[in-house]
Order: sequence, then structure tokens, then C-alpha cells
Amino acid sequence: MNKPAQVVAASAASSAEAGVPVVGIGASAGGLEPICEFLASVAPASGMAYVVIQHVDPQHKGILAQLLQRVTPMPVAQVEDGMALAADHVYVAPPDRQLAIDNGRFVLQARPVRRKDHLSIDRLFVALAEYGHGQAVGIVLSGMGTDGARGLKAIRENGGLTIAQLPASARFDSMPASAIGAGVVDVVAAPGEMAVRVRNWWQQRDTGLLGQSSVQRDALQQLFQLLLTQTGANFSDYKLSTVMRRIERRMKLRQRRELPAYVDYLRENPAEVELLFKELLIGVTNFFRGPKVWEYLMETALPQLLARHPQGAAFKAWVPACSTGEEAYTLAISFHEVLEQLRPAAEYTLQIFATDLDDDAVARARQGLFSPAIRDDVGEERLRRYFVATENGGYRIRKDIRNTIIFARQNIISDPPFTKLDLLCCRNLLIYFTSKLQQDLFPLFHYALKPDGVLLLGSAETPGEFTELFAPMNGAARVYRRLEASINHVASYFPTRVSNGSAPSVTASDLPSMNGNLQNQVEQQLLKKHTPAAVLLNVHGDILYIHGRTGAYLEPAAGKANWNIHAMAREGLRHELAGLLKRAAQEAEAVSVRGLIQRDDAGNPSSALDMTAEVMPEAGPLAGAILVTFASAPIPAERRRTRSRNPLLLELEQQLAQARLEIQAVRNEMQASREELKSANEELQSTNEELQSTNEELTTSKEEMQSLNEELYTVNAELQSKVDDLSLVNGDMKNLLNSTDVATIFLDSDLHIRRFTDRATQIYKLIPGDVQRPLGDIVNELEYPELEDDAREVLRSLVYSERQIPTRSGGWYTVRIMPYRTVDNVIDGVVVTFINISEAKLLEAKLRSMQAAPGQS
Repeated sequence: MNKPAQVVAASAASSAEAGVPVVGIGASAGGLEPICEFLASVAPASGMAYVVIQHVDPQHKGILAQLLQRVTPMPVAQVEDGMALAADHVYVAPPDRQLAIDNGRFVLQARPVRRKDHLSIDRLFVALAEYGHGQAVGIVLSGMGTDGARGLKAIRENGGLTIAQLPASARFDSMPASAIGAGVVDVVAAPGEMAVRVRNWWQQRDTGLLGQSSVQRDALQQLFQLLLTQTGANFSDYKLSTVMRRIERRMKLRQRRELPAYVDYLRENPAEVELLFKELLIGVTNFFRGPKVWEYLMETALPQLLARHPQGAAFKAWVPACSTGEEAYTLAISFHEVLEQLRPAAEYTLQIFATDLDDDAVARARQGLFSPAIRDDVGEERLRRYFVATENGGYRIRKDIRNTIIFARQNIISDPPFTKLDLLCCRNLLIYFTSKLQQDLFPLFHYALKPDGVLLLGSAETPGEFTELFAPMNGAARVYRRLEASINHVASYFPTRVSNGSAPSVTASDLPSMNGNLQNQVEQQLLKKHTPAAVLLNVHGDILYIHGRTGAYLEPAAGKANWNIHAMAREGLRHELAGLLKRAAQEAEAVSVRGLIQRDDAGNPSSALDMTAEVMPEAGPLAGAILVTFASAPIPAERRRTRSRNPLLLELEQQLAQARLEIQAVRNEMQASREELKSANEELQSTNEELQSTNEELTTSKEEMQSLNEELYTVNAELQSKVDDLSLVNGDMKNLLNSTDVATIFLDSDLHIRRFTDRATQIYKLIPGDVQRPLGDIVNELEYPELEDDAREVLRSLVYSERQIPTRSGGWYTVRIMPYRTVDNVIDGVVVTFINISEAKLLEAKLRSMQAAPGQS
């Protein structure tokens, strides 16, 4: 069945040059049976190579290749370093190594020490995706965990075919279900049906769409119109070569060789339009993609941004085409690490807007759930600090990091952009657009960014001709700084998608020549002179932000610094302010106190004050906060007279002052109690973090135990198959020995019985329970007391012994004693055979008597 070595080598060499299509098969617990079922259904001359990888204990001697050779006529071999891929061959990954492919040859790499880091299926599939470029197939079969999902995504992004076992047919459905849930599977089928699906897909590879005949161009326009009508997305501005590769891939899956036929299929199947839409979006992303970019951002760009705002700032960033959110979360983690490293005295925050055209991708990004494969991109330290392990073996982003990002659906081509941004991260999106669309987007980015804002592009993207809009901060990292440009200059580039000529418009040339945003400057002047003083409070009355001059109403309290408004309010305002805040918290709209009289040191009215309090809406960025405004008002004429000296009034005022002091004392006690509760809460939070850390350790132990159990299950399945084979061989050997009609006893080195044939029971009184008993303890018919001595001599000299021995009943046996050799050529006992020669002895005696008779006469 195996080909000669020269033929295999020549076939491998030619295949490597031609680029052999490869089918990667990944499985774990319960995977042996579906692997055999799949290979048994593969035609011997399919023209493809098959690579099988299973989760197995690295200490276990691999026997998978031997087991698979029984079910397929194709040669099956365990991979060796440097072995070349050849068509119509099956390759089995060694249990103690990980596979990679370089120039058509296998490369064996060291396996990670920790079991939970051993995502061997993902690594193989990623290598196949890079090697195959549309000629790779990834198949995920039964197993526990999520290994394989990330690798299938890579194969799919490179134009290959991805298949998962039907979960109902898998002994352990976690791996195929995880891949299906990740949205990276093209075909879900039982193992026996997969070979046909692979063959049909491969036969559809020559669709020939790039000829661009008039019929094909018309069909392509119809396809774009179907996508626009059903999804609202216009792909006519995408690069044609990229779009065509994706369309060809869907046509191969649907077995449509002509584009018009595929367009007809789209009209009849709206679900296929959605699948094609998701295919064209090309959601390629991962954490910290392009590490040098993020290193420069964290070491230079972000610290410079913080340095330009020494008093603190609330930054805004936009990540268009965020896919499943990895890029946005990377930006949030990077900003958090910069703050931890610099530890600035001022307060800085970052609000990230992450958008994408795919609703499903946005929904997944909001969840913040990721597979174990992110460990390679994130690293152990960041994984521990910013992620929490989940029950299914994946990871969830930390809540405070998640809360800094707002995910939404948006079409960067047609929808309005976010504005007043400090950061805009648009990496590896423009490469899919035509040059015309790229020229429209760079002025849009300039408009969206603040002066000196930072623009991040992909490794193959540059601003091109827009050097007056963006200057490189680091050309190698593709990080750019927004430059100031005149309104007239920017307007000449800015895309105008909708216009009407019904009314005259003010052009840029009508405005004075000036840099900056005119609207912002005007708004700042108005805010300074015409807005009331205000403070923003949390629900406890702590001051979060102060706007305008509030010295007439608030002053720092004596003693330890206290930024609570109840402590800072001036005398005469505290009681009214407390009531106002209580009413504001209970009512849904703004509440006010008007005409509140403030008195001087002599007790005479000095000014009047209007106070308004309003709770910020829950849907906004200031949800739950309370905004208090202070506005001066004229003193009513009837209240301008001097303080009355009426004794009763003076007594009432004294009682009121006493009540206010008591209320203030109660408020101070409440404040102290709140601080104690806050301290207790911090201790509980610390305890909770310790418990969480312990839980993470237990989760890690659980993952390692699960991985070990999975490997043991796989080894057990292989060993069970081997045991079945050995049982069959043992039965054959037993029947063979019994059919020879030769009594045989197998002894170990101590002359204890190891095994015996049925015929031997006629000489020795043996029963099955006598195994492992010394042979000398068994009653026998032979007159051969020297048997044990002869056996020991054979063990010593390795020279067999043969004697003719009589029995007590008058019979004769030829007793032959030979060394017992194992398959490794090790002497491990003796084999004693007994051949019945009684008839031969009887004939010999008769012959001698006949020969002696003439002599006597």
C-alpha cells in the first residue's frame, strides 16, 4: 500500500512547488471515530493532503497513524521536521510538538509547558491559511474547549473553506459549537458527508470572474444593487479585486460557476445576501495588532497628548470599522496603562466611540467575550489585569474598561462622522477602498479631529497627497498629527454629498482668513460672559466639576479638605441647598429656589440669589449627576429694610439658627458615617478582589484539569482501539497454538507459569488459576525431576535442551526447552514444549524385538 520512498519524495517535491491543497483536521476528546469516518469516505486520488492533529498527552507514544492506516488506502505517516507536503497523503501531528508550515514543508515547534496554552489546532490552521491562500480547508471535530475557532477564522479570511462537525453527532460538542457560534463556519455536516462537500468546493475553484465581460459587469451591478437594497451598504467603492475574491468564494460554496446564475440565486435566497454582506465586510482584527504602533502610542503619542492638558481633560476617540472590538479595547487598555505609568495629578478620561457596519460584530463587541486564543496577542500580564476567565474557558474584558467604549452601527462612507476627537484609529480599512473614496475620507478625518489630534493608520496606508492636513509623528508606525489648515483649503477637499441650489450660501472666501474653528471660539466667549456659575455633584453632594466663579456661594471649610457642597456652602445657603437637592432627586425636572436673601456681617440684606438643581438624564454621559446653578437676582424692595429689632422675631431667628446648627451637626455625623461606610466598602472590595483572584486560580486549575482529562480521553480511545487489535491477535494465537496439538507451557525467568495450551493439561494438572505459580508445584505425569535444572541451564547458556522423557503411565514425550525472546530481543523466560512420541517408541520397541528374534534363533 505504501509507495516507494523515491516516488513519495518526488511527489512531495513537485507538490510543494505546485501548492498542494491541504485539509486540516482538528479534534480532541471523542475525535478518533469522526476522523476515521471522514478519511474512510475520502477518495484515494482526491489530489489533496490531509493533516490530522489531536489533543494528546505529550508523554504518550503516538499510535494514531497506525490506527488511521486501517481505514484509508492513502499512506499515513507521523510528521517529521522538514517533511514535505504531498497530495493523497495523510499526516499526523506528533503529540509532543506543534506544527507550522514553511515553503511547503512541515516545521516542528516546541509545545507550551502549560496545557491551557496548547492551542495546537488554532496554530496549525493559521499556518495553513498563510500557506494555502484559498487552497486550505479547516475541519473541527469533536472536542472540549474552543481550540480551532480562531484558526478557522484565519482560513476563511484567506479564502479557504471552513467546516464544523454537526454538534448533535459529536461525542463532545464544545469545539464545533464554539466555532459555529463565532460565525466562522461555512459548512456544518456529519463527518461522513464532509469529503463530498470538500470535493464539490474544490471542483468549483475555476469560476473565471475576472474576465469582466459585459454580461459579468451587468451581473455585478445587479449584485451591488441587491446588497444596497437589502443591507443599505454600497460596495461599489470597494476595490474590485477584493470584492471579486469574496464573491468567488461564496459562488464555490453554492456551486455556481457563472456570476449571473449566482445573482439569480441571491434573488431567490435573501439569506444568502446577508451571508455575502458579512463576507464582504472582511472582519480581520486582533488585540495589539502591529505591536510597534501601540508601543509608540503608549511611549510617545499619548504622553504628549496628556502633557498638552496639564489641568486634566476628557478625551474622545473614534475607532471606525471596529469589527468585534479588539482594536477599541486595545486602545482603552493602552490609555489605562499610560495613566498607571505616569500617574498624573490631574484627572484624565477617554471616551471611545467604536463603530462598524455589521450589526452582529457590534453585538459581539459589546459583550466583550473572547476565546482563549487572545493569550498570544495580549500576554499573561495584561490577561490577568484586564480580563476575567469565564466558565467556558474564554475571557471577558474588565467592566471598567468596557464602560469606556460606546459601540454603534455606522457606515463611514455615508453616515456623519464623530467630531471634536483627540484620537482617530482607522487601521487597515482604507486598503479595501478605491483611491477616490480614500481621497474623500482624509478631509473627513481632518474635520473630525481637534487641532493636533492623532490619526492612526494601517501599515500599508498613508495620507498620500494630503500632506498639508496631516504630518507624520512616526512614519514607520503610521501615526500622524492633524495640522491646522485654512477653512478655504479644507473646504476644497471636503466631500459634499447632498446639495441644493435653492438658496445662496456663504462660501469660505466670504469669511475672514483665520485658522481654527470659528464656532468653538464664539461659544467659548459666550460661555465665559453669559452663563451662570454652576457645580456638578454626585448623589452624595461631592463636587465633581466647577464652572464659573462660585466664591460668593461656596468657600472651603476649615480643617481637613472637604469637597462636599454641604460643607462648602456659605452661611445662610446650607439649609436651602440641602432641601433643593432633596427635591431635585425626587422630581424628574429642574427645581428652583428664587429670591434667596444673603446678608452681610451686620445682618442686613446684601444680595439675592436664584438656585436651580437638575438631575442629569440616565441616557447621557453624566447619568445620575446633579447640576446646581447660581444666578444673582435683584433684592425685592419690601425686603431691603434693615433688620427688625422685634424681640419675638429675634427669638425665632435664634431658634432657627440653633436648629440649623443642629441640622449641620447631624449632617456632619452622616458625613462621617458615610466615610466609615466608604472605608468598609473599600475593605470589602479588597476582599472581593482577593476572592476573585482565588477564583481565577481555581478556574485556571479547572482548565488544566479539563485539558488533562481531554488528553486522557483521547489516549484512552487510542489504547482501547489497540486493545481491540491485541485481543483479536491474542485469539488468533490461542487458536493457532491449540490447533498444532503440541502441549506448550510458557515460563518466566523464575520458572513461574505465564501461559499454557489446552494440550498441556494432559501432562500437568493445570487449571486457569495456576498462572503465576511455580511449575514445580504442579503434579505431572513425567519422570523428569531434572526439568527445572535443565530450564535454568537454558536461561544461563541460551542453548536449547531436548530430551525424551517417559511418563508414569508408560507414555513418552520429547521435551524441548527453549529461551523466550520478547519483540525487543530480550530473554524473559523459557518455552517448554511436549511432543507425544509414545507410538514412535512402541514401534521402535517392536522393531528392536523383531531384529533381535533372528539372532536368538
